[in-house]
Amino acid sequence: MKIGIQELLLVFIVALVVIGPDKLPYYAKKFGQALAQFRKFSDEATKEIRESVVEPLEEAQRPLKEAMQPVTDLEKEVKGNLNEIQQSLKGIGKSSSSSAQAAAVEAAPAVQTVSDESKPSGQAVAASGETLTGSGSGEVPTDVQSADHPEIQV
Repeated sequence: MKIGIQELLLVFIVALVVIGPDKLPYYAKKFGQALAQFRKFSDEATKEIRESVVEPLEEAQRPLKEAMQPVTDLEKEVKGNLNEIQQSLKGIGKSSSSSAQAAAVEAAPAVQTVSDESKPSGQAVAASGETLTGSGSGEVPTDVQSADHPEIQV
């Protein structure tokens, strides 16, 4: 609570009217002495509380803080490593999706089915252009290899 000049002036005028001009200096001196004693007691109480409560708590906290310091350092290190791993995984995800698209284009089917109008039913054309015939049931023979990828059996 802050008291401004207007409030002090109002208190002075009320005190002047109530106490009177001849006794006002005496009571002002008593009020000042009471205020000084109040400050002295509050300072002593603050000092006593600090000595009996705050300082012992700080002394008790000091070993705990020292014991927690390695844990805190380890936590910071683990968080830093975790952030690095997350960043590297984000990079892997981006590069693997573009490489997966490239692999999908590269691994396009080596055998394409020709429309019914140009080839008889059950025939397919390999990537090299040669015609492959089947049993007519829509199945591709299993002993035919792809021209582009000889390791893949169709």
